[in-house]
Amino acid sequence: MSVIAGIDIGGTSVKGLLLSGGKAVFTESVPTDAAKLAECAAALVKKMCNGAGVPAESLQGVGAGCPGMVDSSSGTIVFSGNLNLKNYPLAEKLHAELGVPVRAVNDANAAALGEAKYGAGKDYADSVFITLGTGVGGGVIIGGKLFEGYMSAGTEIGHMVIERGGDRCTCGRRGCFEAYASATALIRRTKWAMEENPGSLMWRDYTSDTATGKTAFDYPEDAAANEVVDWYIKYLGCGIVNLANIFRPNAIILGGGVAAQGERLIKPLQKLLDGEIFGGNARATVRIVCASLGASAGAYGAAALFANG
Repeated sequence: MSVIAGIDIGGTSVKGLLLSGGKAVFTESVPTDAAKLAECAAALVKKMCNGAGVPAESLQGVGAGCPGMVDSSSGTIVFSGNLNLKNYPLAEKLHAELGVPVRAVNDANAAALGEAKYGAGKDYADSVFITLGTGVGGGVIIGGKLFEGYMSAGTEIGHMVIERGGDRCTCGRRGCFEAYASATALIRRTKWAMEENPGSLMWRDYTSDTATGKTAFDYPEDAAANEVVDWYIKYLGCGIVNLANIFRPNAIILGGGVAAQGERLIKPLQKLLDGEIFGGNARATVRIVCASLGASAGAYGAAALFANG
């Protein structure tokens, strides 16, 4: 049975897995060395192969998910601020190190593909994956295949504007989805609410310095906390409805730390989507579900670049 390596390159670590028959048979991670990225990634692949007793040269291929803009046709990292790389030929360099086929895509796209093929989206032909973390990223799956847009530069869903002239985003524009729906935005709003409401129960276990993306969700009996949750769901829901209207997928999959709130998040979002989606949600129903692969989604999706042919 063929074995594929999938690696997920992050700013601090490179996570990897060996996939055989749709199952992860070995997992490992190493610290990221952006100055020698290909050598670092190749060392991880060799380490996994040694651990699993699989000759590296026998791999069907190596898939890589990388932060930033990645040209999937050539496997080149066009630009990655996280890694401080520009026009870096990752696939070419990894192939030179390992002697097997290599493909690379944006890390959020890889995670979308991972959830679509092996996770919460495996029963759906069309899905949109949204990851709610420091920023808002995601990917789009149409007919079981990854949609990347022109020159692999599309589906930057965090940077559609949902509040014209609103809060400034890290990209430089104002009112982006990311500026309102990221965990960063949620924490900022939570801290503001705590400062404005010194009697809030949120002060019981947190300070304005230790507040997290789950702080407001921890106190359903607290008015100030509920206002934060309602604010967050309103803006997250706005972006979700926009994406549902554009792509009309079978499912919208939420990943990232905030998605760990489960039904407390999903239920009101689904109600909002059902009420606002174009034409109603009865016929071409769009479901909102939580991602299931966690931090492994990117590595699964990177491997799926070969599993999909």
